Amino acid sequence: MEATVRGVRLAYDDVGQGPPVVLVHAFPLNKAMWRRQVAAVAEAGWRAVAVDLRGFGGSEAGNEPFTMDLCADDVAALLDHLGIQEPVVLAGLSMGGYVAFACVRRHPHRLRALVLADTRAEPDTEEGRASRYDQARRVEQEGVGVVVEAMLPRLVGETTRARRPEVVAEVREIMAAARPEGVAAALRGLAERPDSRPVLAKIDVPTLIVVGEEDVITPPALAEAMHTGIKGSRLAVIPGAGHLPNLETPDAFNGALIGFLETLR
Repeated sequence: MEATVRGVRLAYDDVGQGPPVVLVHAFPLNKAMWRRQVAAVAEAGWRAVAVDLRGFGGSEAGNEPFTMDLCADDVAALLDHLGIQEPVVLAGLSMGGYVAFACVRRHPHRLRALVLADTRAEPDTEEGRASRYDQARRVEQEGVGVVVEAMLPRLVGETTRARRPEVVAEVREIMAAARPEGVAAALRGLAERPDSRPVLAKIDVPTLIVVGEEDVITPPALAEAMHTGIKGSRLAVIPGAGHLPNLETPDAFNGALIGFLETLR
């Protein structure tokens, strides 16, 4: 499905009926990473909406600089387009989590609950920012393969690399479909994202924090820090998974997600 939102065509999936759950993807993937969650959420009696952020999947890049705030405003505008005025459960993984923090800052009234998966509240270090800008330049010159080869071994956990080659292949395929201009713009936006640690204490909706036990990009210690900072939050550590537990161990991830949604009934 597609919608023109704030002057940009966004692609999205909208499946099921019931209270809305919005799913925001990781970098440099797209909404295809959520297909198992979309099916599970819809089957459990919820309305699952998964969106491609600007420049990813079927969505246009637009002309504005890619920022987490821009993406948060796009999500809010898409909800308006879909006629969803009730507060939503917003689930974001990695970059999607950064967009979720932007929604907390900019659109708190749209939130019924949060799912923060394999993400962090901390901004990039100076070294990290410099690395992202360097990657952005290389992507523009050499293509997305630069990011695929650099990130893939870190995106999936050791267990997945050893035992689930089909998952590694699926992640590679989704990443390889990304467009250089979208990837480069997002890298710069990620580098400039703000510190979300001050936001943690302001979150007053039910929150589930999920992390793969083998995640080396946003390791469990960072998830535990968010858990400590968000009053009343729940923490689920997924064994045998890295940075993408929804793809690596979907049954365990879906169990945590659906179990959390059931507490909101």
